[in-house]
Amino acid sequence: MLLSSSSKTLDLSTPCIMGVLNLTPDSFSDGGHFVAQDAALRHAVQMVNDGAVIIDVGGESTRPGADAVAEQQELDRVIPVIELLRKELDCWISIDTSKATVMLGAVTAGADLINDIRALREPNALQVAAQSGAAICLMHMQGLPRTMQQAPNYDDVTAEVAAFLQQRVQACEQAGISRQRLCLDPGYGFGKQLAHNYELLGKVGQLHQLGLPLLAGMSRKSMLGQLLSREVDQRLAGGLAAHLFALSQGVQILRVHDVREMADAMRVWQYAKHYQG
Repeated sequence: MLLSSSSKTLDLSTPCIMGVLNLTPDSFSDGGHFVAQDAALRHAVQMVNDGAVIIDVGGESTRPGADAVAEQQELDRVIPVIELLRKELDCWISIDTSKATVMLGAVTAGADLINDIRALREPNALQVAAQSGAAICLMHMQGLPRTMQQAPNYDDVTAEVAAFLQQRVQACEQAGISRQRLCLDPGYGFGKQLAHNYELLGKVGQLHQLGLPLLAGMSRKSMLGQLLSREVDQRLAGGLAAHLFALSQGVQILRVHDVREMADAMRVWQYAKHYQG
């Protein structure tokens, strides 16, 4: 299976890692660590050296209760860093945003992938994404980041997530976006209670019915902390287990903070799988 942008094609016959690069002072896991451009570049280079194929650049925190960021502020955070990464690195670069103007600026600066937690539902986002030529990740979220964890409810979380993603794929196709440019994220932790997250993880293989690459991002999230009673900086082992389970169900892209550890775990998993027969 392939994921394509106007200038790149990513072969997903082997799973790959997306490394998280937060340029926000208030991210739940590493807020403020990589705000400076030189620190951001060093971290991105390290993640690529550790095994990341995609670097996901974000300028607005989407943790529950996070304050919204003004469009110009988000642009000021991400565009110089994307330009720097594009100059220094040959990896895929992703922009984590829902704003059409930021999408356009990021792709112009060199981003290959638009990673949108709102699945191109914000004003002009669908049109800008279609014209950009970039690959696109559509994510499921019930509600909005500031309020999404206030009693989310589902009758059948996996079926409802699948139906939502299918609707957004159809909207993209109607806008002229080819399926080869799309991948899907079930949105762990976004408008979902603990049981919803684990049911969606346990049944993530059912989303292959949509016929598109799947991305899973559970790194350091509260679904790990709640189950294990661990603070953010103590969730690595749980995250590795969750992502390895996702791999076993055919998920092709893993979005993580701890790239080296995830790459090691993937290598062991793949080496053993090679001898499974």
